[in-house]
Amino acid sequence: MTPIPVPAQPNAIELGTGPLPGATSPESWHSQYKSVFARNVTVATLTPFLPDPAKATGAAVIVAPGGGFRTLSMENEGWAVAQALADQGVAAFVLKYRLNPTPPDMPGFERSMHDLFSGAVRTPPRPSPEAAAAGLAPQIADARAAFALVRKRAAEWRVDPDRVGMIGFSAGAMLTLTTTLAGDDAKPAFIGLIYGPLAPVAVPADAPPMFVTLAADDPFFANGGFGLIESWKSAKRPVEFHLYEQGGHGFGMYPKTTTSTGWFDAYVRWIGMHGMLKPKT
Repeated sequence: MTPIPVPAQPNAIELGTGPLPGATSPESWHSQYKSVFARNVTVATLTPFLPDPAKATGAAVIVAPGGGFRTLSMENEGWAVAQALADQGVAAFVLKYRLNPTPPDMPGFERSMHDLFSGAVRTPPRPSPEAAAAGLAPQIADARAAFALVRKRAAEWRVDPDRVGMIGFSAGAMLTLTTTLAGDDAKPAFIGLIYGPLAPVAVPADAPPMFVTLAADDPFFANGGFGLIESWKSAKRPVEFHLYEQGGHGFGMYPKTTTSTGWFDAYVRWIGMHGMLKPKT
């Protein structure tokens, strides 16, 4: 992990959810795995990636990067995903949500992340949906504000307010699912959960179509069963699940030799099957 200056984000829009209560460290960024990450995010923002108007489909996706709610993989699980969606004619919006505070110094931060993920490998976190919602109150507020902003400016951004979905990676997948189940007025039209936990949940009757991807060698979530998939199936709600033999955790948009690299193409075909790659008639 190498500290870098906070990059210019000229298109980022503050969501108005306020500063994170009790936070004292300033936002900082670092590079790792040839990508960039943010941490100590105390003010939430949304960055639009809009398609060429000539190919805009009217569909939109809010993109939630992961990082254990202590950091955000802004490039690999945010900007790169959003740009790839925009290239398909889908408006995309990267959600930089507020994070749990971490030590301001890099060695302290590295130790905190090591402790977090080494513990997760031993005992994968599987809080109840109610506990998850209570523990993610600031992040859910950020997600709700993101949906509200996209719908408010739908005409300007050539977005159909009824076709706004959400995709999340790892912690972002947790936030996507929790927003779906406990986000009140957010109501994503479709959701994608990329290498998140798959604990069973109570599924509402109007649950949106769900796309799920996980690698069988994921050290955090591959050994906890597939209860979430069964929950969606039992509720007779649309679900597509891709379990890749290899890929580990956090593969995102990194080009790898494993078949997990094909998840984005599969996701695009899936949203196309649900009518998101063509203007609504």
